[in-house]
Amino acid sequence: MGAIPSRVTVVEVGPRDGLQNEKEVVPTDRKVAFIEALADAGLQVVEATSFVSPKSIPQLADADEVMRRVRFRDGVRYPVLVPNERGLDRAITAGAREIAVFTAASESFARANINASIAESIARFEPVVQRAKAEGMRVRGYVSTCFGCPYEGRVSPQAVVDVASRLLALGIDELSIGDTIGVATPNQVVDLCGLLFAHVEPARCAMHFHDTRGTALANVLAALQCGIAIFDSAAGGFGGCPYAPGAAGNLATEDLLYMLHGMKIETGVSLEKVVAATSLIAGSLSHAPTSKAWQALCR
Repeated sequence: MGAIPSRVTVVEVGPRDGLQNEKEVVPTDRKVAFIEALADAGLQVVEATSFVSPKSIPQLADADEVMRRVRFRDGVRYPVLVPNERGLDRAITAGAREIAVFTAASESFARANINASIAESIARFEPVVQRAKAEGMRVRGYVSTCFGCPYEGRVSPQAVVDVASRLLALGIDELSIGDTIGVATPNQVVDLCGLLFAHVEPARCAMHFHDTRGTALANVLAALQCGIAIFDSAAGGFGGCPYAPGAAGNLATEDLLYMLHGMKIETGVSLEKVVAATSLIAGSLSHAPTSKAWQALCR
């Protein structure tokens, strides 16, 4: 199979990306319990919430309260998404210590998602990243629609590299390369990594796959073989994007852990405890988790 990392960092995005598209408003205390259960499972990175406009994402309108109530554990990072300086102000006031900014590799999606062109979004992030760095905060950069766009179709790898390079020039610490609508196949992952690694080392890259067409785990394997050792996933497989019509949920954390552990790749995460965390949050939603491993283990 070639050389693959012996240890992987799983970035849990369930409390933010997993819940943002849910119609039922999850109570704040349940969100806090979910975050703390995920941290207790051994996840070292739990993306807690997003400081976007409550009008845009009503589910995350309680971001300030969530961050104030979460009991931070030693050794666990709790990044939050911020769209602009106003969002950064709120995040800092609420006690956040790490942020993420987000743009896209396709112009149409950038305009639909953040009401700005790619160039405008990068310009908007420059003061955000500078201020965050001055505060001693770690900064992640998300690039959406890296393999396909719901409005433009296939996205060229060079377009992804161009956007990624501009984010890196701002001084971000880590890139997350997203298959927002779940269209990627392993060969595309390999091709993109080949171009991307000419600009940034694999250790600073994460992959964020959605399982819309059932290829997420196959894409993880391809990325592992390219040297990627950071993967985003959501407990239960919840998620989707309000600006990506037809996009299914994220790669499920349980499914990712089951495969990695079966391959003898260390994560430091308890699969059983993640299953329990998913069961906790599932009680506040009107549909069952899509995770295959969760379904199998909860029979």
